[in-house]
Amino acid sequence: MNGDVVRLLGTKVDPAHDRVQVDGKPPVREKRKIYVALHKPVKYVCSHKDELGRQTIYELLPKEWGTISSVGRLDYHSEGLIFLTNDGQFALRLTHPRYGVRKKYIATVEGEVRPEMLRQFTQGIYDGGEKLKALSAHLLAGSRAKSVVELELGEGKNREVRRMFESQNLTVKKLQRTQIGKIKLGELKPGKWRTLSEAEIKTLISDL
Repeated sequence: MNGDVVRLLGTKVDPAHDRVQVDGKPPVREKRKIYVALHKPVKYVCSHKDELGRQTIYELLPKEWGTISSVGRLDYHSEGLIFLTNDGQFALRLTHPRYGVRKKYIATVEGEVRPEMLRQFTQGIYDGGEKLKALSAHLLAGSRAKSVVELELGEGKNREVRRMFESQNLTVKKLQRTQIGKIKLGELKPGKWRTLSEAEIKTLISDL
């Protein structure tokens, strides 16, 4: 260390100031953990590469962040808040069903959404052998032609919100995820990203 051979076990090292080598080579440094909140635009996929040549969310991020991956997914026609990280434990804790991380969505639906439909969503419906259930469902605006509904989910089943409305013969025209845990999309514009603060990261993990 700093030109001297260290023989004492338990010697403390300050990586910011001390120069450390093992057999004449610098040790492998732990990769910096990255935690990003992105407003995924519509018509972007969450894969690193797309066989159909569609745009990916990774094209919106710095190229040097090639090791990060999305925490869960949003489908091609959906937009909103999505996290990306290179911290596998963080990603697992936010996506595994046993932790039940809450997520809020706003769906703009073609047609009239009636109160009994929302009650069915919170009681649970079956689709393709899977139970789909919303923790809460509120009508924000509605007419016979169009309805706007806010849903809160505790799981992330494939196309869950769209499948709920399809079970009622209704089509979702726009779907936006507005919140994950206590982190809100806020004023983040489509295609823009920001890093999560240490306080936000702790909040997401401490809620689990």
